[in-house]
Amino acid sequence: MQINQVLTLGCTKSAVQCSSKKRALELISQLAAAELGDNEKDLFDCLLIREKMGSTGIGNGIAIPHGRIFNSEQAVAVLIQCKEPIEFDAIDNTPVDILFALLVPDSQCKEHLKTLSTIAERLSDKRVLKQLRAAKDDQQLYNIMAGEPANNEPLVNTQSTDKMG
Repeated sequence: MQINQVLTLGCTKSAVQCSSKKRALELISQLAAAELGDNEKDLFDCLLIREKMGSTGIGNGIAIPHGRIFNSEQAVAVLIQCKEPIEFDAIDNTPVDILFALLVPDSQCKEHLKTLSTIAERLSDKRVLKQLRAAKDDQQLYNIMAGEPANNEPLVNTQSTDKMG
């Protein structure tokens, strides 16, 4: 599954003021509920249950909250760029500023794992991560994450004078 099949512009938010892990998960739940027409509290509980099993903060300022949903056959992703990093109990104890959440129907377990792997791989690209952190608006953030760059080409024009290496 391609990222742009689960992530929409409406579920992509840049420069979000977020004070805590709980507030970030609440915001993710709100955005996903609006996209799916699902119950916000159910989605929040789904994410919270997964976090109680172990933090989805994977290090380097990144978290990938995820969970299985039961009231929808549609998967949804939410991408948030925090204005200021938040404590997230990440494996490296680094505060998180990029959150990519994925909620997938229970019936799509194998697809869920493949998509999580694709997301983690994309977020491990230092060039992608640098551009996500520099994104100025929702559209730019979405384009960077959903884009499929050619080798050695910029993902998007960030209008920066910084040269890509």
